[in-house]
Amino acid sequence: MKIGILSRNSSLYSTRRLIEACKEREHEVKVIDALRCYMNINSDKPSIHFKGEDLVGFDAIIPRIGASVTFYGCAVLRQFEMMGVYPVNESVAITRSRDKLRSLQLLSRKGIGMPVTGFASKPDDVKDLLDMVGGSPVVIKLLEGTQGIGVVLAETRKAAESVIEAFMGLKADIMVQEYIKEAGGADIRCFVIGDRVIAAMKRQGAEGEFRSNLHRGGHASLVRITPQERKTAIDAAKAMGLGVAGVDLLRSSRGPLVMEVNSSPGLEGIENATGKDIAGMIVQHIEKSAKPWKTRTRGKG
Repeated sequence: MKIGILSRNSSLYSTRRLIEACKEREHEVKVIDALRCYMNINSDKPSIHFKGEDLVGFDAIIPRIGASVTFYGCAVLRQFEMMGVYPVNESVAITRSRDKLRSLQLLSRKGIGMPVTGFASKPDDVKDLLDMVGGSPVVIKLLEGTQGIGVVLAETRKAAESVIEAFMGLKADIMVQEYIKEAGGADIRCFVIGDRVIAAMKRQGAEGEFRSNLHRGGHASLVRITPQERKTAIDAAKAMGLGVAGVDLLRSSRGPLVMEVNSSPGLEGIENATGKDIAGMIVQHIEKSAKPWKTRTRGKG
C-alpha cells in the first residue's frame, strides 16, 4: 500500500513511529506537510500538489494535523477524500472533535456521560451560569485551548466570576465545567482504534496541579479500565466518527465522564506506559479498513 502521513515534522515521535510501522509492514510511506500542499479544486479531476509533485496513487492518509493548522490541514485532507483516498480520520470528524462545544453537544445527544458544562456570551449571565453548573469550584476552559493551556480552576465563586468576566472582556469563547474532585487530578486516556480500546493509561497531574496533561508535567502509568469505561470510550469515538481517537475520561462517583475526544492522540506516552506497538496497530487497522471512497461519517451532522 501507499500511505501518506499528514504531518509538519517527520522527526516527531508519533510521526516517526508511524513511518517505522509502515516500513516494517512493507508499505510505501510519504510524510506530507499540509501547509506545503496546494490544491486544484475542480469537478473533473481534483488534485493535490506538494513541492511541485502531483500526489497520486495513495491508498490511505493518516492525518496528524496540529490544532493550529486545523482549517488548512482539514482542507487538504478533504481534497484527498474527494480523490477517493481512505482517511484514518475524516476531515469532518476532526473538525467536529476540535470544536469543544460542538463535541460536547454531540456526546450529550448520544447520552454519553460528561461533566456538567455551561456556555454563555454575556457577563450578565455569569451568576445564573454558575448556579446551573453547580457552584464552585469550577473549571473554566478556553474553547481554543490545547494541552491544558487556557484551563483555569476557580476554587471560589468570586474567583470564578472574576475569571469568566476577564475572559469575556477579552472576547474569548469559554465554557465552564463542574470540577470532579474525586478524580484527584488524574484522568484515563483510552486509545481507540476502530471499535476497540486497544490501550489505556492513567495520567496523574504533578503535585499541586489539577491538569493531568503530560505536557504540564504529569506522568503516565498502566491502568485497567472497567467495562463501563471501555464502552464509554468506544461510544465517544463513534459519536465523533473517528477511526483512531484518544478519549480522556474522568472517574467520578456517577461513572466515567468524557472530558475530551482527541483526533490526533500522541503515541509516546501511551506506548511507553503500556509497552504496546500502537503505531503498528494503526497500520494494521488501515490494512483491514482501507478501501477507495470509504467513509465513516457520510451523512452525519
